[in-house]
Amino acid sequence: MRTLYSLLAYLLAPLYCAVLLSRGLRERGYWRGWGARFGFGARLPAGGIWIHAASVGEVQAAVPLVRSLRRMDPEGAIALTTATPAGAGRAQALLAAERVSVRFVPLDLPGAVRRFFARIAPRLAIVLETELWPNLYRQCARRGVPVVLASARLSARSAARYARAGSLFREVCGSIRAIGAQSAADAERFAALGARREALHVIGNIKFDLEIPQAIQTLGEEWREREAPGRPVWVAGSTHAGEEEAALAAHALARRRSPAALLVLAPRHPPRFAEVASLLEAAGVPFVRHSQGEHCRADTEVVLLDTLGELLKFYAASDVVFVGGSLTPRGGHNLLEPAALGRAILTGPDHSTSAEVARLLLQSGGVEIVTDAMALGLRLEALLADATLRARMGQAARAVVERNRGALARLTALVEPLARRP
Repeated sequence: MRTLYSLLAYLLAPLYCAVLLSRGLRERGYWRGWGARFGFGARLPAGGIWIHAASVGEVQAAVPLVRSLRRMDPEGAIALTTATPAGAGRAQALLAAERVSVRFVPLDLPGAVRRFFARIAPRLAIVLETELWPNLYRQCARRGVPVVLASARLSARSAARYARAGSLFREVCGSIRAIGAQSAADAERFAALGARREALHVIGNIKFDLEIPQAIQTLGEEWREREAPGRPVWVAGSTHAGEEEAALAAHALARRRSPAALLVLAPRHPPRFAEVASLLEAAGVPFVRHSQGEHCRADTEVVLLDTLGELLKFYAASDVVFVGGSLTPRGGHNLLEPAALGRAILTGPDHSTSAEVARLLLQSGGVEIVTDAMALGLRLEALLADATLRARMGQAARAVVERNRGALARLTALVEPLARRP
């Protein structure tokens, strides 16, 4: 089965590379780091720790874990791999002080995997959430590198898909030294795939352990005082195609009762910044581009947030947050950042990538689901006009975050015996 899998991986590799090259037409980051995708790259001192975080959300969740590991071993090598340019950029920005080597994860090809391990030679591998790569895990087993699956989740649909591969993923799951599952249901699905019972631990979701620096709150307050004094402010964050139009329609509706309202519009992907600017120009909406250092005027209706790494500051500056990737079938984006800031949150119906987080926030009343532009506009209109309702929602959202903290400490306790140097 493994031979067939590897053969198929080699056959599909050119197609995967073609996809990366085509994505690079819009986001040039996909044209960088090609050597790393085939296992090449700088050599690190042997005996370090390898962490894999697929993209931006996992990278942000990995930051406190990296800092915890750095406290355990101040001088040891740490390599962090990711699959996307956005993830790599975020890791480099957040972890520069921790001396972490950031690179792309190699394709799951036997040769690429061997070259990768020859260059980083880790003593421990920590993989966030659900990344089950047969050749990577097999190489860990051959080299005696224990694998920890951290904050692991596995939906029923994904479990059924892996199960169809038969013995291949039973071998993968059986080789994992420790699985820190987000929930008991996740642990049971891993057990059904072949994970050893003694390897299973329910630790929760480390994304709840995010810390919002006070400096972020201060920066948000300062921006609002400087650019939008006395104005209601809301953010449409991490939006995809179609959601910008919905946000603009909702904004027009909300301005009936709050004519001074200001929208901060933050597209998810940098290649779309110019596209959204053109959309605003065509619609005749007075806007400024944050990247150009343009200041808001009295008639400015929209701030186009066309930079990376600043969304959290604008969440801190806002009254209401709409989290994108949810009105379109993208699985939804990070609800926990605005929740930790105590903001009233609106979002679309699709949160398949973080269903449990969305469920807890919905149950608490900290988040409301809107199904289209009209519903978004009506709820936004009501929230901008009602400070008491906003405060109640924000308090409920923040309470969910506080109640569910602690996964990082449990994960650290799980990892620490394996992370110690021999």
